[in-house]
Amino acid sequence: MSMATATLKLFSQLSDYLPPGADQNQALIEIGPSTTVDGVITALALPAGKCHLVLLNGVFIPPSERIATPIRPGDALAIWPPVGGG
Repeated sequence: MSMATATLKLFSQLSDYLPPGADQNQALIEIGPSTTVDGVITALALPAGKCHLVLLNGVFIPPSERIATPIRPGDALAIWPPVGGG
């Protein structure tokens, strides 16, 4: 039985944290039945302070909800760092 997967998209300097095999700024990641948004951030050692804008299937997930928000097979998780203004 194959593992379930979700799409992870990391932008700007966060793309350095993508797993091997990533194409452009995205990669398929394996997820389990209890995988959460925070779990993915932790597993990839993403700096939490740099995970500014987090979208799951296009819906903003605030920091207070990331630990309890599950990721389901086929979901798309996109994360952007803070954007500096000029």
